[in-house]
Amino acid sequence: MTSTWQTFTLANLPRYQWRGGSWVFRLLAFVSGWREGSWIISQWGETLGALLIAVVLALGPFVSTTLIGALLAAIGGYWMLVTLADERGGSWGATPIHYVLLLYVGIVALATAFSPVKMAALSGLIKLVLYLFFLVLAARVLRSSRLRSWAIAVFLLTALVVSVYGIRQELHGVEQLATWNDPTSELAGATRVYSYLGNPNLLAGYLLSAIAFSFAAFWVWRGWVPKILAGTMTLAHLACLYYTGSRGGWLAAIAMGFTFSLLLYFWWREKLPRFWQVWLLPIVFGGFTLFLAVAVASVEPLRLRVQSMFAGRDDSSINFRLKVFEAVFEMIRDRPLLGIGAGNSAFNQVYPFYMRPGYTALSAYSIFLETIVETGFIGLTVFLWLIVVTFNWGIRPLKQLRDSENLQGFWLMASIAAIAGLLVHGAVDTVWYRPPIQCLWWFVVAIVASFPLSKIETNS
Repeated sequence: MTSTWQTFTLANLPRYQWRGGSWVFRLLAFVSGWREGSWIISQWGETLGALLIAVVLALGPFVSTTLIGALLAAIGGYWMLVTLADERGGSWGATPIHYVLLLYVGIVALATAFSPVKMAALSGLIKLVLYLFFLVLAARVLRSSRLRSWAIAVFLLTALVVSVYGIRQELHGVEQLATWNDPTSELAGATRVYSYLGNPNLLAGYLLSAIAFSFAAFWVWRGWVPKILAGTMTLAHLACLYYTGSRGGWLAAIAMGFTFSLLLYFWWREKLPRFWQVWLLPIVFGGFTLFLAVAVASVEPLRLRVQSMFAGRDDSSINFRLKVFEAVFEMIRDRPLLGIGAGNSAFNQVYPFYMRPGYTALSAYSIFLETIVETGFIGLTVFLWLIVVTFNWGIRPLKQLRDSENLQGFWLMASIAAIAGLLVHGAVDTVWYRPPIQCLWWFVVAIVASFPLSKIETNS
């Protein structure tokens, strides 16, 4: 059974020294000599790569999609430069995650070839490749614990600015840019903050990773001042998430918290007395459930918002999604195997032929439905396989990190928890297809992919 699981998750797949026999590598062999003669690239190549990653994380919430696309293109060019020019075979660090992603890109390319809107689908394919350049460079440079911690710190400081501005919107009021609340509900006039991201649900998706990493930072960062900062960040992100009023974001935060709790239990279990080994998880989960129940019962805005989750078509937001789902199911029925091709441009061109009158949409409002629409059930199968492989690959080094008391393990736990949260949020919304969230998704996947590539470093 173990062997079957390892085969399914590609855990024992050898990482071949592919470049020695690659015609691309031979064609560009001259670049290798140039790298060795370049003091900047040879000495600072990984640091410059981490700087590019940090720039994307720092600018993501504030700049246009066009600028992010240009940065991702630069990252792609830089990754090819440092990878093809590196004489160390296999040093680009391919993992099972990389291989499944390569297969997924192949499926998307096939969907593009058979798409009814080929040029729009080609645009989606190019966007996907740009994001994957971000992943492969991040997975390469973040093998260094120093660069990994540095990149995460840049993200957390940026996220703190985003959360503080969101809290300020709650305290001082802010114009609502759209009808985000059911106009017939008691919360019709309530404020939902959106900070620099322009949409409360998008902000909630952004904050999920920030909550996970700021909580992990409390354990990783040394000294009371950094720990106080990490604690302040965690509280600020949680408060801002609450003020978004995003029901999907709240559900995702709960899923993320449960996932993180399970990982922490695994981390500390062997050091706990027998009583706590048996009863810690029931006490934590039971106490958290009781806290939520009391909060929902005593805080009226929270109670009303939670009740609206069960209102069905009586809630305008839920009814809107259900109407979109009806059209999406018809799109899937017509092209079940490979879909219409990737990207919002393809969706926007095909959806109007299926939409219910008055229910325009930019996406399927669920990443799983969106994946079927774009790449069919074949693409969904590979996407689900990617999720399983990523979780399996992330769990593998935790025991080694725990046994060596390497605090970098908290970054890994935060990444796994963030992935779980983003998937739950994505099940009811597609905000993480927007560049700030998409980059964070591939960032946390890259952190998972970065750990097993070489001997795990000690704390730095």
